Amino acid sequence: MRFLLNGHETEAAPRGAETLLDLLRESLGLKGTKEGCGKGECGACTVLVDGRPANACLLPAAEVEGASVTTIEGLSPGPGQLHPVQEAFVDAGGIQCGFCSPGMILSAVALLEGNPAPTDPEIRRALVGNLCRCTGYVQIVDAVRLAAQRGGR
Repeated sequence: MRFLLNGHETEAAPRGAETLLDLLRESLGLKGTKEGCGKGECGACTVLVDGRPANACLLPAAEVEGASVTTIEGLSPGPGQLHPVQEAFVDAGGIQCGFCSPGMILSAVALLEGNPAPTDPEIRRALVGNLCRCTGYVQIVDAVRLAAQRGGR
């Protein structure tokens, strides 16, 4: 199958019912997408498929044929650089242990692409599928708000 991965044409041969998460981590070596619950409940495995958040642990890899997939590795504008949303997460203390961060950040990027000035309730709704055990969510909402104020998308 062929698909666009982080802006690059990619060919892959998923094995049987392999999930997108396993394809990314094991076959393609992209370890930024995390496996938390394996049931689509925690959001640690969130990636963007055609610009929309998706749980990679539930999505059969074969279903992304012809699609555009963005992982946390694909957000960087260049070597050693952070995406504006990543910078806001660092600056606002929205990253602690970091395990949920890739999914949170990608969900925030998707929100800001469609709504560059979200309210706090809209931010919370956009992140509802992402669980964090460290921050208590205040810093994460602050980070998304900061990214929005800075025009980060």
